[in-house]
Amino acid sequence: MCPFMQFIDGGRRFQCAFCSCINEVPVFYFQHLDHMGRRMDLYERPELSLGSYEFIATLDYCKNNKPPNPPAYIFMIDVSYTNIKSGLVKLLCEELKTLLEKLPREEGVESSAVRVGFVTYNKILHFYNVKSALAQPQMMVVSDVAEMFVPLQDGFLVNYQESRAVIHNLLDQIPDMFADTNESETVFAPIIQAGVEAFKAAECSGKLFIFHSSIPTAEAPGKLKNRDDRKLFNTEKEKTLFQPLKGVYEQLCKDCVAQGCCVDLFLFPSQYLDLATMGDVPTHTGGSVYKYSNFQAEVDGTHFLNDLRKDVEKPIGFDAIMRVRTSTGFRATDFFGAIHMNNTTDVEMAAVDCDNALTVEFKHDDTLNEETGAFIQCALLYTTVGGQRRLRVHNLSLNCSSQLSELYKSCETDTLINFFAKSAYRAMLNQPLKNIREILVNQTAHMLACYRKNCASPSAASQLILPDAMKVFPVYMNSLMKTPAMVGSPEISTDERVLQRLCVMAMGVEETQVLLYPCLIPLNMDVSSSVLPGAVRCSEERLSDNGMFLLENGRLLFLWLGQACPSELIQSLFNVPSFAHLPEELNSLPELDNPQSKKVHAIISAISERRTNRMKLLIVKQKDRPEILFRQHLVEDKGLHGGASYMDFLCYVHREVRQLLT
Repeated sequence: MCPFMQFIDGGRRFQCAFCSCINEVPVFYFQHLDHMGRRMDLYERPELSLGSYEFIATLDYCKNNKPPNPPAYIFMIDVSYTNIKSGLVKLLCEELKTLLEKLPREEGVESSAVRVGFVTYNKILHFYNVKSALAQPQMMVVSDVAEMFVPLQDGFLVNYQESRAVIHNLLDQIPDMFADTNESETVFAPIIQAGVEAFKAAECSGKLFIFHSSIPTAEAPGKLKNRDDRKLFNTEKEKTLFQPLKGVYEQLCKDCVAQGCCVDLFLFPSQYLDLATMGDVPTHTGGSVYKYSNFQAEVDGTHFLNDLRKDVEKPIGFDAIMRVRTSTGFRATDFFGAIHMNNTTDVEMAAVDCDNALTVEFKHDDTLNEETGAFIQCALLYTTVGGQRRLRVHNLSLNCSSQLSELYKSCETDTLINFFAKSAYRAMLNQPLKNIREILVNQTAHMLACYRKNCASPSAASQLILPDAMKVFPVYMNSLMKTPAMVGSPEISTDERVLQRLCVMAMGVEETQVLLYPCLIPLNMDVSSSVLPGAVRCSEERLSDNGMFLLENGRLLFLWLGQACPSELIQSLFNVPSFAHLPEELNSLPELDNPQSKKVHAIISAISERRTNRMKLLIVKQKDRPEILFRQHLVEDKGLHGGASYMDFLCYVHREVRQLLT
């Protein structure tokens, strides 16, 4: 039921806005109509007066027709040599003591209903019994990784508040237990299998937080070998580097989705780990992948902990299934996101959270009515963190027009570019990058040629004419073609390219927008102003030797220092007399007690607050080697690893448009 349904016949029947069928109103739902033909209880019922609302689902919508149990979180820690040596295990165990106090909970409820469990592993798995009645946690070892099972049910998933003392005891012991380990081999697929089995036994959905260091080479299902080959870059076979290996991992995706088991993967690699395969389960279960290369606790610890805190605390729903319905004339044909699809209509997500967005492509396949417009309904069935089954419904009514100029006027460039990025990144699995880039240019040219031919007022052929709402479309499109994933350069590792591909597939519109056109902010030190300084165009021309700039793209945050930066500014921010005195490696920006330092920190935290990811700050000095990383984000300039400058791309597109028109 939604606000677009039309009640007739004194309220006894209604006409559906989607299929135009006329249905009887059930007795319990009957209500008289007023003199305008509207129901008397219009404003008392959310589903008749609001665009978005929730229903509590009946048992028909629950698994096995019984109410769900609250979800659980399992923390799975790789305790192999690398993770112990880098300080990760100690850092993580220490953090979990405070973090578990902040598990997500239902609004208005004092404590979280989410239960927690703990596993450590290398070549074998260790499960822990942390039942509140125990004085000491108990460890149970499973060394047969080929036939995965969970050795205990009672005491594995517990309420944190009740078992706090035992859990703290365990978290103190883990770093010491494995302090002298020499084991460097790990397993991976059996860990996820164990998580699914644990949720099955407890009859609940939930999330696995996996903290993993290296490519899983130990003898076990899902064992991987190094298949990284840079010789394949820019060849027909390059696509194989992005394709996940089938078999074990494909089955795991299905098992996870069926059980409502979401996987979040935190990776701490020092070399290639076949992220295309390892990241496959997270990206089909509504999960996320985080990567910290060559992790050292003292350097990268803060960044990792910020990510982890946000990930554990964020609002989330589990075991979700979504349908998108439309009125006649068009239909949903394709879906992009961290999702799994068994058929063409049901979008399944083991978990759905505030950071994962879904992009839907509609196909216009019949006449639309300008008077009635077009209707879309999106219905999501999910389990809350408190274990309640709910239906969330969004309704949208849109205008239709037969005038092309109207269409171009109201076109959403940011949404279009999000869609093109996701389509291109999906196509990377099956087509050579060269073809994909050609298709993108071709589509850009076609859109602009169509506008020129049908909507623009006559002008010289030498002019490139862009619709007002699409003025910036070419700059985003050019930037998309220069992203690391789309450019085969020996400087960028395969895993890095795969990571970008996986992340973009689940991004929302605002995130792809800033990723493809970063914010470049000049730090002119007006300490008295509380307003964020305005951004400038993302090009080297805008930098000045005596300036200081912040650049952010939602994933990275750079502070760029010009060689001729005023000494007093350097002094107030870094506590050294001048640019020349700055140390070789600048890892952090000190917090000093002066107006300039406070202002820069305030700007940085204001920027970080707006973004879904917690960004790591990289400080870059002009003419220094690390500056290369910063420069590849100046998207209006020529790409360092290939790719045209914005001006060159515009000329190229213009040529293509002219060709299409002649």
